[in-house]
Amino acid sequence: MGRRDRGGATAEIAVALPALVLVLATALAAVRLGIDQVRCVDASGTAARLLARGEAGEVARSRALAVAPEGARLVVAFGPDTVRVTVTAALPLELGWSGLPEPRAEAVAAVEGLP
Repeated sequence: MGRRDRGGATAEIAVALPALVLVLATALAAVRLGIDQVRCVDASGTAARLLARGEAGEVARSRALAVAPEGARLVVAFGPDTVRVTVTAALPLELGWSGLPEPRAEAVAAVEGLP
């Protein structure tokens, strides 16, 4: 090994390490996005079921938001014989550049006790 090659591996690692960290951060954010999507599905289903059974709106909202990702938005719409709940969460900050949609789920349940 000549004097010119000395420290070459260190320079290559210094260039490759930030790229590796970026790839790892993006992969972890993608996993979080998947988890947030599942949590939105669970939260919308929970709220729709509770409201369809006749639970108070605040009870359904608090239980749904306990399951939903932090900062999630919950929208409830009542139809003549159904209740529709939509839960939307923010995209992980690390994926803001990606153009991916926000985690979002919608659940519809038939209102119980109707003739």
